[in-house]
Amino acid sequence: MNTEQIQEYGADQIQILEGLEAVRKRPGMYIGSTSIRGLHHLVYEIVDNAVDEALAGYCDTIKVIIHTDNSITVIDNGRGIPVGINHKSGLPAVEVVFTILHAGGKFGGGGYKVSGGLHGVGASVVNALSEWLEVTIYHEGKIYRQRYEKGKVSYKLKVIGDCPMEQTGTTVSFLPDKEIFEETVFDFNTLKQRLREMAFLTKNIKIILRDERQEELVERTFHYEGGIKEFVAYLNGGRAPVYPDIIYCEGTKDEVYVEVAMQHNDGYNESCYSFVNNITTPEGGTHLTGFKNALTKTFNSYAKSNKMMKETESLSGEDIREGLTAIISVKIEEPQFEGQTKQKLGNSEARGAVENVVSEQLMIFLEQHPQVAKIILDKAIMAQRARDAARKARDLTRRKSALDGLSLPGKLADCSDKNPKNCEIYIVEGDSAGGSAKTARSRATQAILPLRGKILNVEKARLDRIYANAEIKAMITAFGTGIHEDFDISKLRYDKIIIMTDADVDGAHISTLLLTFLYRFMPDLIKEGHVYLAQPPLFKLEKNQKVWYAYSDEELSAILEEVGRDQNNKIQRYKGLGEMDAEQLWETTMDPEKRVLLKVRMNEETASELDLTFTTLMGDQVEPRRIFIEENAKYVQNLDI
Repeated sequence: MNTEQIQEYGADQIQILEGLEAVRKRPGMYIGSTSIRGLHHLVYEIVDNAVDEALAGYCDTIKVIIHTDNSITVIDNGRGIPVGINHKSGLPAVEVVFTILHAGGKFGGGGYKVSGGLHGVGASVVNALSEWLEVTIYHEGKIYRQRYEKGKVSYKLKVIGDCPMEQTGTTVSFLPDKEIFEETVFDFNTLKQRLREMAFLTKNIKIILRDERQEELVERTFHYEGGIKEFVAYLNGGRAPVYPDIIYCEGTKDEVYVEVAMQHNDGYNESCYSFVNNITTPEGGTHLTGFKNALTKTFNSYAKSNKMMKETESLSGEDIREGLTAIISVKIEEPQFEGQTKQKLGNSEARGAVENVVSEQLMIFLEQHPQVAKIILDKAIMAQRARDAARKARDLTRRKSALDGLSLPGKLADCSDKNPKNCEIYIVEGDSAGGSAKTARSRATQAILPLRGKILNVEKARLDRIYANAEIKAMITAFGTGIHEDFDISKLRYDKIIIMTDADVDGAHISTLLLTFLYRFMPDLIKEGHVYLAQPPLFKLEKNQKVWYAYSDEELSAILEEVGRDQNNKIQRYKGLGEMDAEQLWETTMDPEKRVLLKVRMNEETASELDLTFTTLMGDQVEPRRIFIEENAKYVQNLDI
């Protein structure tokens, strides 16, 4: 052993990270990551503080501005952060908020009843991770200002002017630090989605988002008097509701304020989103359990008391929730979260409160609207029948596989390595591309599953039809995980699932159908990062017996700049994978050393928006799809016309 390598480890090696130093050292602990997601978190932290003022009843307008240099300004008309001296620290309260971790008005009750900022890390973390931050406060006829650089005070709090007595509020401007973040360009759409969600969840608040980076100023205003009722209407925009009313329940029980809005549509997917103090809880928790219990209980008891079902029969929660869009929002004084990610509510009182409020008010609604109750129950009974048929189909496939010792689909060319970590499967369209891919692949670690034609659009089909579809069955068997409630990620046979389709409109459609299926029935494959899209090249350039491949128009231009534009250039535009021989396919799209793969990611914080996009693109309603295409056409690249 080389003794010189041994590091000293004594009392002096233990670093004490002073205050905000810790945040700069390990930013991921405080904002999740230093990627683009973490960057947007900075804005949410400051906006959350302004929303807390609104929840407390002091603020009704929040303005968020993205400046040309990608700095951000958040303006609210709340009470303004206190400017008096905090006795414990001897500093002005505002300086404490921006420079001391875990300081804020949310500890020990008093300042706020409920708040979204959970850990009191908000403002100080934003300050620590910014090149500079300036806060301006309008309070009792005076305008106060303080500036910080990389978390350190640049100058003490000072009065910079006068304002009308009635003008109050806080303005925070900051520029994220390039040394910390991988990316410092804000995405307008990401901010738009989150701010829209916040406006839905806090009725009557007005949130304005302005982007000054474009030639033309872009501004969006979000203001919903109907709060979460309007949220449900928005999410159901791409679907056809089966009754006009949005069912709304609201009440307080055990100091938990509960608000629920819901409406069924003619689709087959359940879309329930839960929030605590305006923060999304992608993994649900006690408030969602309470809601589901109330729903199942109330509908079953209504059906039995109105002789719509036999005493011995009952509907499962799943059947009742088929095609349901619901928002469950609770406000709670001290939320407790389970798990590392803080995405699941653990407060036991939330369950009872939601269950109580929803059961009571839903029953009243059903008794007053018997025709709506009948529509929902008819839909649930249909769902139940389909589920039984699906179960039979599933049991049949299970029995078969048990007899055959898990027989894999006939057209699957499997790999010889049995360790899933090393293996990947290519899903390819058609047998012609499948043939070249089978020849090209590395047999040890690459499996090929060719699909015939287009798979079923699962957005428009019930479970029993999905189980009966041969192409989908082949995929489920090949992956090994099962689907829906049988899904078990530990049985996944391949580390990477790679969708490989032609670079044309049809290919894009097949990819979207496959992604819709994975998103609806095996979302964990996407969440855990197992799903990829292969990027076949668009062009092949030959010159003087040398070959180059380009994956975009820009790349082609760059290669041409390098090799010179003249008569000797032979440029081929690939229309499909079938045009490549096995060697070219390996070289460009399948060789792990050279290929380009796009990882499919899913941001759980904007799950409702993602859900809406799938519904808009793949659902029955044409009008929302037309609007979507018109709005997004400008972003399209590499379109063949």
